[in-house]
Amino acid sequence: MTKHKLERSEIQKAPTGIPGLDDITNGGFPQGRPTLISGGPGSGKTLLGVSFLVNGAQQFAEPGVLMTFEENAAELAQDVRSLGYNLDSLVAQKKLIVDYIHVDRSEIEETGEYDLEGLFVRLDHAIREIGAKRVMLDTIETLFGGLKDTGILRAELRRLFRWMRDRNITAVVTAERGEQTFTRQGLEEYITDAVISLDHRVHEQISTRRIRVSLSHRSRRHHRVAGHLPAARARGAE
Repeated sequence: MTKHKLERSEIQKAPTGIPGLDDITNGGFPQGRPTLISGGPGSGKTLLGVSFLVNGAQQFAEPGVLMTFEENAAELAQDVRSLGYNLDSLVAQKKLIVDYIHVDRSEIEETGEYDLEGLFVRLDHAIREIGAKRVMLDTIETLFGGLKDTGILRAELRRLFRWMRDRNITAVVTAERGEQTFTRQGLEEYITDAVISLDHRVHEQISTRRIRVSLSHRSRRHHRVAGHLPAARARGAE
């Protein structure tokens, strides 16, 4: 009985606040660890991650930082307004920081040593400013554009996630799904403790959304769930 309790308490969870998702993940995402959300265009990666941040700020008193490499703050706020999320209000209350980093692939050149030190500085400043407990990076693979030697960037990303683990930050990373892997760059192999795979397909004019949850060996509990999310339950991931 004691052993059973110890096993269940090994990994604390950060609840997402999304009906249905907390059920199939046994309480939410691994607290203080990174979670990967992968999927194709329109599968709901960004909206699921934003739901995790907004619910954290509103329901669980955990401020968040959203670092986006694709959409600026105004565009993102407009996209999620239909879900009832007011990002501008959360920013004004210092419960959320949205930091847009423009990455122009045509301007990226491999000259000398490459690192993400600038990203570290901006992220550290944002976390300290509001005492953030949750972070979202959307979409991380944008950083790979234009780089031939992706091994250097992978090493930097590993360093980034170790840095956030040391600060007990629960991180959500979105990425495009690859053909035979969860992501195009195979990021799930070494930087994440959990993978949420989203799929949206239309067959004979019927739209179906599916979600698959996979916890890695880092979480010490192997847990895989594959299933369909009813429309009502998929509200935070549309």
